[in-house]
Amino acid sequence: MNQSVLEELYQIVLERKEQYAQSGESAEEIKKKSYTCYLFSQGENKILKKCGEECTEMVIAAKNNDNYELKNEISDLLYHIMVLCAEKNLPFSEVEDVLRERSKKIGNLKVMKQVDRET
Repeated sequence: MNQSVLEELYQIVLERKEQYAQSGESAEEIKKKSYTCYLFSQGENKILKKCGEECTEMVIAAKNNDNYELKNEISDLLYHIMVLCAEKNLPFSEVEDVLRERSKKIGNLKVMKQVDRET
């Protein structure tokens, strides 16, 4: 069965989470071996901070019309989102399921309410 690159990456993130849980090493030792394990060692606040940073960097790259930088920042953001999913025990497949459901709605414009401003 072919896995998408996102599925493969998420599996690696889950493996790193397990490695961190079993390591018993200090944050400095972990950081030298695996950035992903380091993020897990630092906890939710660090992971959320990195998601925010990467999102901001993505916005800046888009505003600068720098597609090379944009694709790299989007990749960084997706990676950190996967780390967040793993931290929160949210299978990435559930995110993909939501996207799959939303893709079925393409071409289904919402009808906007008409407001009678005279009343």
